[in-house]
Amino acid sequence: MTTPSPAGRDKRPEQTADLYRYVLDHNPPLDAVQRDLVELTHTRFPDAASMQSAQEQGPLLAFLVRLAGARHVVEVGTFTGFSSLSMARALPADGTLVALDVSEEWTAYAREAWEKGGVADRVELRLGPALESLRAMPAEPHIDLAYLDADKQGYIGYWEELVPRMRQGGLIVVDNVLFHGRVVDPAATGGATAIRAFNDHVAADARMDSVLLTVADGLTVARRR
Repeated sequence: MTTPSPAGRDKRPEQTADLYRYVLDHNPPLDAVQRDLVELTHTRFPDAASMQSAQEQGPLLAFLVRLAGARHVVEVGTFTGFSSLSMARALPADGTLVALDVSEEWTAYAREAWEKGGVADRVELRLGPALESLRAMPAEPHIDLAYLDADKQGYIGYWEELVPRMRQGGLIVVDNVLFHGRVVDPAATGGATAIRAFNDHVAADARMDSVLLTVADGLTVARRR
């Protein structure tokens, strides 16, 4: 008996433009503030717009916030604020989201979106190196959900600061874990190499249960044991 090839087991349809639109049409729709922010980001920062979380990730992140019953969220890498806006909208009125970034320019648009979205009172922006900001947080478990979408070379360091601070059952969600498909290229360097090392690190971490999903550019969802 022969073992089926990976291709033979592959049930994924080709990701066409029509299929992607179908997915978006059957997800919770983005509201006006989210849509405007997506458009503004692509207009003002066309060379960096790929740093914005994919549109389908906004509703997914909001869903995970609600699923986890999260009250305290940490975001590592905010850019212009699409993901933080999506998560903050899903928090209870007394919930908090701490957003970590180094760019005053990019996060100025995030601040504006938070105000327009009515969640500015739930979001605290901390500018500066994220590793330092994480290390300054209380060491005991207190984070319900963390979203990691920052510089890829720093992922392992951020992970190691986040995991001890996660409450039992808390979630860490990590973006770009397929790195545009280059994670499987043995000749790849830079960010792809860093992501490959990170994925191996996560898979071997006995403190967490994790799954790597083919959502957008790859998304890992991990749960603190």
